[in-house]
Amino acid sequence: MKKNRTYKRFGSYPYVTVIFSITFALFVLGLSGLLALQAFRLSDSIKNTIEVYVYLDKYMDTDETREIGQKMRRKDYLSVVDNRPQIRFISKDEAARKFIKETHEDFVTLLGENPLRDAYVIRIRPELYQKEMMRQIKADLESVKGVFEAVYLEQQVEEANRNIYKLTWVLLGFAIILFVAVFILINNTLRLAMYSQRFLIRSMQLVGATSSFIQKPFLLRAVFYGLFGGLLASAGLYGLLSYAASELELFTLIQEPRALYMFFGGLCTLGILVSMGSSYRALNKYLNMSLDELY
Repeated sequence: MKKNRTYKRFGSYPYVTVIFSITFALFVLGLSGLLALQAFRLSDSIKNTIEVYVYLDKYMDTDETREIGQKMRRKDYLSVVDNRPQIRFISKDEAARKFIKETHEDFVTLLGENPLRDAYVIRIRPELYQKEMMRQIKADLESVKGVFEAVYLEQQVEEANRNIYKLTWVLLGFAIILFVAVFILINNTLRLAMYSQRFLIRSMQLVGATSSFIQKPFLLRAVFYGLFGGLLASAGLYGLLSYAASELELFTLIQEPRALYMFFGGLCTLGILVSMGSSYRALNKYLNMSLDELY
């Protein structure tokens, strides 16, 4: 009785290994990129919570107060959400009621008058939260006629900028390390794949095939693997991000679909470039080898 045996064809191309390696490498790199993207969006969200209080002069009538508000709404440094400048008015009576409710101390009755001032509360565009820029904005607001003082937590702004600066360098360093690791992983995988094809390459040379003719199918295949690996990695990342968004409201708030799709496109492009580059280098190596060196 003959024994059934399965023989692996000599020189077969390790398709599954190549695709898995490219997908895994791009997934890890893409995950770090998404974390960086979310971190920067989160920093902008935190900056949007920082408010500037613009206190007005006392004994101003309603028309004067409204006019000051209109002037501030036209300032180009105000944050805008859904075409609406982020500015709101708090009257001194409203501020007093809120203070009394929180502290349970009726200072108005004690003093015989309300010492607080009417105020506008504004939010600045996140990219302008820098020490010098905030000082210029403060001076500009205080130059408006009828404005008594503009106040913001300067220490909070400086601390936010300091933390973002540290985060930027940490993420940049991490991204460089991951990129090098991804390049090495994909490069080694494709070199091993080309190693399995070295005798096929030599056979094509022996029948008179030019280098460009030999390289073309391998490079086209490398493009396909890079693109397919990038698409698989993007699909995995999108699924992971969708799950995170369903569990954590914060992810829903800071997602930007357009930036996300551009990121996935860049991931696919990176997969193609690295795959092509590694395949091209490995091909040239075996094209220039002598027969003895192939063994």
